[in-house]
Amino acid sequence: MHDHDDHHHHDHDNHYSNMQARVKALETLLTEKGLIDPLAIDAIVETYETNVGPRNGAQVVAKAWSDPEFADWLKRDATAAIASLGFTGRQGEHMRAVFNTPETHNLVVCTLCSCYPWAVLGLPPVWYKAPAYRSRAVIDPRGVLAEFGLTLPEGQKIRVWDSTAELRYLVIPERPDGTEGMDEAALADLVSRDAMIGTAIARAPEAAL
Repeated sequence: MHDHDDHHHHDHDNHYSNMQARVKALETLLTEKGLIDPLAIDAIVETYETNVGPRNGAQVVAKAWSDPEFADWLKRDATAAIASLGFTGRQGEHMRAVFNTPETHNLVVCTLCSCYPWAVLGLPPVWYKAPAYRSRAVIDPRGVLAEFGLTLPEGQKIRVWDSTAELRYLVIPERPDGTEGMDEAALADLVSRDAMIGTAIARAPEAAL
């Protein structure tokens, strides 16, 4: 875990790793032989990256916003609280929830590889695995967030959490103003994948319309 507060620029690594190159070559070969449809593969990946997993996490956040007892449980034992909603499995066995406040904004990174809570966020985005993000999120979190379009107040502290194979993190963003009376389903619509990593904040109600 590190606390940092500097400025810099964020670049993305567009080069294939050895494993990515092998996967790409295998996909090309199977496509040429007519054994797979690349559009179907893209659809499956898109589902896990942006729909299935993040929707699970959004439900966790919405319940934490709506139910103080659940929020307290989430703080004490995130693994058990999340499992109570049916979200368990590989890459989600050891969880910790970190709550954003007006004083502190949380950001998650995996500096060694790409440890990530699949059960609640699906597959990690490409940028999460990029060397540039993995190094600069620790060194220059404020600058990285600015490049994601998130400019925080100067007085708000940024805390960076380093995920490992033993412990993965879920950011609980601050509940937006003007959401009183909204049910959990509507609240979940305000929560993006990036807000649960810490590179964004929850959407305002009018932005979700």
